[in-house]
Amino acid sequence: MIEELDRKIVRILNANARKSFREVAKEVGTSATVVIRTVKKLEAAGAIRGYVPVVDPEYFGIPLAAIVAVRFSKGKLLETQKKIAQDPHVAAVYDVTGDWDSFIVGRFTGREDLNGFIKGLLDIPHVDRTVTHIVLNVVKEEPRVAV
Repeated sequence: MIEELDRKIVRILNANARKSFREVAKEVGTSATVVIRTVKKLEAAGAIRGYVPVVDPEYFGIPLAAIVAVRFSKGKLLETQKKIAQDPHVAAVYDVTGDWDSFIVGRFTGREDLNGFIKGLLDIPHVDRTVTHIVLNVVKEEPRVAV
């Protein structure tokens, strides 16, 4: 069962994961020891999977985002998705319902980089078809989960 204290701690870490346990404890009204135990419990349960900085891809020369719909041969969906997920361009691979089997979200340095990625996708066995959508504007992109 998820406790309200767990949620409060995760909300604070979502806002700034670099806060000390003592600072988090002060905000939630408990001891640093309780915060440490709670965070370790959440990490062990897989509820907190890691800590990463939220970066601006454009600053690092990766301004182009694309969403690629993919159709796979029957019976090879998961193994092919796992292979695609290993590519460093890939930010997310979603197994979906509907006309397509999967959606891939990727980041690219430019059109040539995207073109190479798509051609590489089509060379993977069991990838039958793709449709690529280039992102024109990002209205919202939030990697943190609201708890």
